Amino acid sequence: MNVNFVMKPDSVAIVDAEGKHEILQHLSSIFARSWDLDGEMVLEYLEEREKLGSTGFGRGVAIPHARIPGLARPVAALLKLRHPADFDAADGLPVELIFGLLSPENSGASHLHALASISRLMRDEDVREALTDAPDEEAIYGLMTNVSDRDVA
Repeated sequence: MNVNFVMKPDSVAIVDAEGKHEILQHLSSIFARSWDLDGEMVLEYLEEREKLGSTGFGRGVAIPHARIPGLARPVAALLKLRHPADFDAADGLPVELIFGLLSPENSGASHLHALASISRLMRDEDVREALTDAPDEEAIYGLMTNVSDRDVA
């Protein structure tokens, strides 16, 4: 798998959230902190995208995403919830892993390729289980780094 997005150690967090809006607020804050973006703008773009249809991927995963101004390439953040929460997922199940993606405003194919990479990654039962079982942010980031290194080799 070719990973088409960038992550940083501080773009991973384990949080408590009660539902979709609170999850998107946490995700926006992480993007703001990690990538020096306007958190309110990020939240607005993510919520606008959700109005088109839930990004609840299924099997305990959501992939909120948006195209925003001011980015040079796709960037990602990963939230793990301490307790699963409702996200209007396609399968009706609550989510536990939220993989956020932001891409440059005019990124057509690169945004879709990054989404496809995340989708493939989240369909991998072993990877999803390892992320769910990871005890802390460092372990989650390490898993993501190992997956991308393994797939590049």
